[in-house]
Amino acid sequence: MPKPLNIGMIGYGFMGRAHSNAYRRVNNFFNLEYQPVLKAVCARDAEKAKAFAETWGYESIETDWKKLIARKDIDAVDICTPNNLHKEIALAAAAAGKMILCEKPLAMNSEEGAEMVAAVEKAGVPNIVWYNYRRVPAVTMAKQLIDEGRLGRIFHYRAVFLQDWTISTDLPQGGEALWRLDVNAAGSGVTGDLLAHCIDTALWLNGSIDTVSAMTETFIKERKHNLTGKVEKVGIDDACAFLARFKNGSLATFESTRYARGHKALYTFEINGEKASIAWDLHDLHRLSYFDHNDESKLRAWRSIHVTDHGGEHPYMDHWWVPGLQIGYEHSFVHQVADFLEGLATGKPAGPTFRDALETQQVCDAVLKSARAGSWEKVG
Repeated sequence: MPKPLNIGMIGYGFMGRAHSNAYRRVNNFFNLEYQPVLKAVCARDAEKAKAFAETWGYESIETDWKKLIARKDIDAVDICTPNNLHKEIALAAAAAGKMILCEKPLAMNSEEGAEMVAAVEKAGVPNIVWYNYRRVPAVTMAKQLIDEGRLGRIFHYRAVFLQDWTISTDLPQGGEALWRLDVNAAGSGVTGDLLAHCIDTALWLNGSIDTVSAMTETFIKERKHNLTGKVEKVGIDDACAFLARFKNGSLATFESTRYARGHKALYTFEINGEKASIAWDLHDLHRLSYFDHNDESKLRAWRSIHVTDHGGEHPYMDHWWVPGLQIGYEHSFVHQVADFLEGLATGKPAGPTFRDALETQQVCDAVLKSARAGSWEKVG
């Protein structure tokens, strides 16, 4: 029988659902030494917390996160709160000796992130940040191909993450549902919310970023605030585009916006190397596009690899259905839980750890600084 690992989740929104689903399903598909137990969920509204607990099978609720952390029957704390609460909760959880799974981005800024890294490393507690796109099988396969040297020297990396949900002057900011539009709760807009995903994947696939040059725009300058009822200045970035140089010498472009009409979640990346290129699209997430210059010239073309095979050929897929049947977005969270639990059993931590995620935070900070100053900025 697997050893129980008691989970205490703080927050219950969209990510709370995604994480809870992963905890419930992981042992059905992965043979692991540990099994998550949904011990408690915490939210300020007791009725909403109770409804969430009943839906997902949590044994109890709390309305004060400090009480949840103090509970002796909680082994791991999952932070699913707005970004401005990440640091305080993580520091308290580390001091209490709890394992920590934290939503992205790690913190409001690099200074906070560095404090969090120091705290978890001093306490020696296992930790991970929920950059789930690493664990889409096609993206993991891209990492394998790069590490095998199939692309050769990398020349270009380009990533795009487009949405359109904030194109309305009537949309307010702040509060439970719209905290991502409130700079005091989110820290930044698309940079920390969407580009952070792109940056984490890029660092994982292509190594560290050295310098950046960015521009940002806030298209709607004022919005009514849900908490104050007053029209207030909007402090987050609605759109961001930046150039980057990786330490391996490759060049990159990154773009993100919530003002691309017709796009709900268009996340794509393409990497061009000396020998081959790869590309991936979240809308077709089980496929990896691959171009190999070593192919016979008359057959040389982009191929679409359906990442569903078993036998170790394609990452993670042995745990799911028969070859040819794809999986989806929610499975990336299941894979993250599985890797985290496997890391506990083997003593080899699964990434991205807090320290890994701090590097993403440093890139985000450099991007925002560059946009303000209109200059190239060094990362870190």
